Amino acid sequence: MQKVPLDAADRRLLTALQADARASGVELAERVRLSASQCQRRLKRLEEAGLVTGYGVRLDRSKLGLDVVAFVQVSLARHGDDPAAAFHAAVAAMPEVLEVHAVTGDADYILRVVARDLEAFSDVVLKRLLALPMVAAVRSSLSLGEVKATDALPLPA
Repeated sequence: MQKVPLDAADRRLLTALQADARASGVELAERVRLSASQCQRRLKRLEEAGLVTGYGVRLDRSKLGLDVVAFVQVSLARHGDDPAAAFHAAVAAMPEVLEVHAVTGDADYILRVVARDLEAFSDVVLKRLLALPMVAAVRSSLSLGEVKATDALPLPA
């Protein structure tokens, strides 16, 4: 994948967008010290280059009753394209699984999972993950408290 070159104005624009993706074009232009038309052209170029992949909203999980956050390590019984593809499809269909990372080390994957309580989390692990035929082992760590959570990426100079 080709790196998209950024100048100082691009970095200011992306920083402003990461802080508030709902800002209007005029607000963004003021924050990044560009005219509204320049700002819009830059944003369109960054979107077309695939650097800006979408816009979203961040919800407060605790206000939704999702009080458990866990990091789950999964090891597959067999390796290869078929078991991995089947696992990818299975976890993609689980709304409680927010992230799936293929990793090095003792496990094959690390998942970030949310659930309303320990019983619901137990159901995800015991009845859904361990029920998958390609899964050999699951280990989990429960979050005791969130210290930092952000989706904002550090922008290279």
